[in-house]
Amino acid sequence: YNANNIYGVDFKAGLNTATYKYYIDFATKNNIEYVILDEGWTKSTTEILEYSPDIDVPELIKYGKEKGVEIILWVLWKPLDENLTEILETYKSWGVKGIKVDFMQRNDQYMVSSYERIAKECARLELLVDFHGAFKPSGLRRKYPNVINYEGVKGSENNKWSADITPEHNVTIPFIRMAAGPMDYTPGTMVNKQLDNYSISFDRPMSLGTRAHQVAMYVVYEAPLQMMCESPSRYYEEQETVDFITQIPTTWDETVVLEGSVGNYIAVARRKADKWYIGAMTDWDARELELDLSFLGEGEYTMEVFKDGINADRFAEDYTIETLTVKKDNKVTAQLSSGGGWSAIIEKE
Repeated sequence: YNANNIYGVDFKAGLNTATYKYYIDFATKNNIEYVILDEGWTKSTTEILEYSPDIDVPELIKYGKEKGVEIILWVLWKPLDENLTEILETYKSWGVKGIKVDFMQRNDQYMVSSYERIAKECARLELLVDFHGAFKPSGLRRKYPNVINYEGVKGSENNKWSADITPEHNVTIPFIRMAAGPMDYTPGTMVNKQLDNYSISFDRPMSLGTRAHQVAMYVVYEAPLQMMCESPSRYYEEQETVDFITQIPTTWDETVVLEGSVGNYIAVARRKADKWYIGAMTDWDARELELDLSFLGEGEYTMEVFKDGINADRFAEDYTIETLTVKKDNKVTAQLSSGGGWSAIIEKE
């Protein structure tokens, strides 16, 4: 997504070892489990058993393990399908954690069978699988729980070439696509725009809607393998946002839908262990949502809120963080700007 646009460093950014070590360092500092080596790490799109001379993959895997970060390899489906076992066994021998398979883009019988072959071989080798460029989930992960996520949705990467990923789109997909299972939307954009100052840029993409809209996706969207799509350099400048996002789990023990209208707005509360998380998003219409906190247990809770700033309707990156004390008999009002969002992390005092 971010075209390896890192800056403030003493090396040339791009598809090279130094750039990916920078990604690993960022992941370490923010307790992020994985870094994906995206398209371009292989010698070519067809020669996927060899890595580019500019990217020392074994060195990156070793460096990541020393830092507590595992590596996932992006891989093109067609050459993988043609030599599945040798390729996967090779990747396993290098020490990778899993694969992100891309560009299947169809769902005929051969392709459906190929998904299962990939899942089965990866299970044997204890590798996780993320099916990108994929059709929607159809139950495979019940048999192969190493299948962590699927794309099957128009997500953030479409910002690179279109204006299709609108707030209205973003509050439609939870009701339709997400009903089928987890979706690899790849949220986390930090360059956020309202419609009147949005432009399409392949190498420096931006999102439609507010910063708080993006943050809320981490609660609203189900994605056990969740992404942070922005450049680490930009994230370093936005550490307060990063610190909020990285507190949010990727798997849940309980879900309560608080408010919802297809294509208009959604508010969801999710529990992980003894903490609750709320995410609320709206379309282009600014609105207030009254959220009932009766799902909480007894006693008082501290609620950290990430919400649209007062000027988010003009400058979409404007946000405010505040801390409140709440109880189960409280209702809170989420004030959402045009294309806006609202999130909360709730913990027993």
